[in-house]
Amino acid sequence: MDSDGNNVRQLTDHPAEDWAPSFSPDDDKIVFMSKRQGNWDIFLMDADGSNVVPLTDDPGEDYAPDFSPDGQRIAFSAMRDGDRDIYIMDIDGSNQYPITDNDAEDLDPSWSPDGRYIAFHSDLDGDKDIYVIAADGTNLRKVTLNEVDEQYPSWLPK
Repeated sequence: MDSDGNNVRQLTDHPAEDWAPSFSPDDDKIVFMSKRQGNWDIFLMDADGSNVVPLTDDPGEDYAPDFSPDGQRIAFSAMRDGDRDIYIMDIDGSNQYPITDNDAEDLDPSWSPDGRYIAFHSDLDGDKDIYVIAADGTNLRKVTLNEVDEQYPSWLPK
């Protein structure tokens, strides 16, 4: 829809659930999660809803995609080895690899505006806290320090 709430359009029309859309930085593409293949996978489509293509097809479930600021990569949560970790892939679905690998539930990645870091929430220390990790998987650090659950991190724009 327009920013004033007018011109609402439905972009997907599929009997499966479609969730968690994220626009590419140039507003040309939308990445989202869907059960179109039987479990949660990541899909890409043009911003007008056309040309829907799967980016993942894994027996584990893939969640919460987020475009990198340069539009070339996508961060997402994936359950591939018994728990959820943060993964990165190229925009065409190739080159999928984890940047976290622990026994915790790591969810809802959010790229920093400069593309150098990814924030996410995790129960690594028992409750849900916000963590930041470099996009290359180094320098993991916890950024919330209380016993209340914190989730769904987001960065301020530049």
